[in-house]
Amino acid sequence: MKKIITLISTTLITFGIYAQSNTSFVSADVIVHNAKIYTQTAAQPQASALAVKGGRIYAVGNDADILALADEKTQVIDAEGKRMIPGLEDSHIHPLNERNFNYKVRWDGLPTLKRALEMLTEQAARTPEGQWVKVTGGWSPYQFKENRHPTIEELNKAVLNRPLYVQYAYNKAFLNKLGMKELGVGTAMFPELPEGEFEKDKKGNYTGVINGYTFTFLALDAMLPAPTPEEEVSSLIHVIHDLNRFGLTTVLDATSIFGYPDGHTPLKTLVNENKLNIRFPFVDVGWDQSTNAPFVDTEIKRITKIGPVSPGQNLHPTMEHGYEYEGMGEAIRGEIHDHENFDKPTYIIPKERMIQYAEEDVRKLIQKRIPFRMHVTYNENITPFLDAFEKVVQTTPLDGMRWSIEHAETITPENIERLKKLGGGIALDNKMAIHGDAFVKTHGKEKALYTPRLRNLVDSGVPLSLTTDAFRVSPANPWLAISWAVTGRSVSGSVVLAEDNRLTREEVLKLFTIGAAWFENLENEKGRIAPGNYADFVLLNKDYFTVAEDEIKTISSVLTVVDGRVVFGLGKYTDLAPKLPEPLPYWSPVKYFGGYHWDK
Repeated sequence: MKKIITLISTTLITFGIYAQSNTSFVSADVIVHNAKIYTQTAAQPQASALAVKGGRIYAVGNDADILALADEKTQVIDAEGKRMIPGLEDSHIHPLNERNFNYKVRWDGLPTLKRALEMLTEQAARTPEGQWVKVTGGWSPYQFKENRHPTIEELNKAVLNRPLYVQYAYNKAFLNKLGMKELGVGTAMFPELPEGEFEKDKKGNYTGVINGYTFTFLALDAMLPAPTPEEEVSSLIHVIHDLNRFGLTTVLDATSIFGYPDGHTPLKTLVNENKLNIRFPFVDVGWDQSTNAPFVDTEIKRITKIGPVSPGQNLHPTMEHGYEYEGMGEAIRGEIHDHENFDKPTYIIPKERMIQYAEEDVRKLIQKRIPFRMHVTYNENITPFLDAFEKVVQTTPLDGMRWSIEHAETITPENIERLKKLGGGIALDNKMAIHGDAFVKTHGKEKALYTPRLRNLVDSGVPLSLTTDAFRVSPANPWLAISWAVTGRSVSGSVVLAEDNRLTREEVLKLFTIGAAWFENLENEKGRIAPGNYADFVLLNKDYFTVAEDEIKTISSVLTVVDGRVVFGLGKYTDLAPKLPEPLPYWSPVKYFGGYHWDK
């Protein structure tokens, strides 16, 4: 019997060796080693190396085991001990609205108003006749050392020879004298702006300062010179480059002013040329500027007749979930869109109007199985929306269809629980990081400390992400949001979050990774550095988990990988990434100032 067992064992071992010797070795496409990897998986929380094959991670472990998967074709990258995290995802951002990005002076992250004004003067000298000097959002007066807005006198002095337009979030805008003349302000040629308020001096003359809400400034921006198709593509390339530098590997476009499909032309150009360096899921608002038809009706027409596409359908030919339709959003009807202007009191929508339109529109969307995202900032408007929603699902069940509320800054614990029971998520933005000081002035410090209820939201278990809502109301830098949620401090350094309302570094990172992936129904394939997940990851310039709290906001990527491809590199990794082309037009402010301001 012993001899028989020995014979069988020998035969099996021989067969195994023979089988292995006849199996060709499959090497990794990319290996990164000598890293401090935070995997965000409980079974293997830390590692030092990973291997990529076919756009996915297929092995994570120690250097020796992973390097054994390399051959002469493998791209091997030494991380030099740097921290690696899963690629970040912003689940509510508006990159397609930045088709004129290269026309703008960016004040994002700039530390002083003095330098901001100097940049305007410098750019005015380069801007050709027929064009404007523009700053369109992404900044806050509270980020400046001076802790204030520019005055209209300072702006007129800074730019004398070109029309100037400066926009602060969706709160306020400034036109210099030439800008007012160009648009015909105060004459019959200037159109009436929705909810716009023009300031006047003591003599009754327009000063050039305009207060208003979202649609006020969308209308103003639309009056200014538009880029050429080539400039739109160039702008999108430079937008994505900035996003990659932040460590973003996915952005969920939360609606473009120019909607699907025609408004996606510059994006489609990058897709067709295989130059899209970020995953780009999107929702579409259905807003048709040529008609007063409800957004929902025009959206259904778009995706069933004009540019047929199904929710969850990927339109990218080579990258999984590279360019994918995720449903409708962020508004479902203009009449029930509240406005998050923290310089003004709470914007309350009449309860009857909210219930009527929400019930009509939500029912249509559920019947068509179109996931949707509803912009509601204030709890006073969330309550009637949920009242309508609860009524709808009694007769029109969701059957697992995902939906969300966007922003929800002042949502109460009671409404968090109602939303959770309805299967909804919350895409929570970082406005309090950028504009929290304004909220304190308008609503008081006590309310600000628990706006939003971060701790309650995380502990509730409701699907949750943290977002920037860039590029008008906020910079696209997720590290400002992360810093605020950890430290409780706004960009001014003021405390705007109570100590018991803050999150750990691990909790916040999850909101920008796995939490964000929920909004694409991909939380099991993204947000982790684990076998089977997409090969989207980032090497950081500083160790997020050990750096001092006040340095979190200075973190950025030195190497960003999307779908297994290096899309951004800094320092020794620069040559691994595609070369960034010169921005168009030739006089672009981006050519001279860049996008986000990085301290040298």
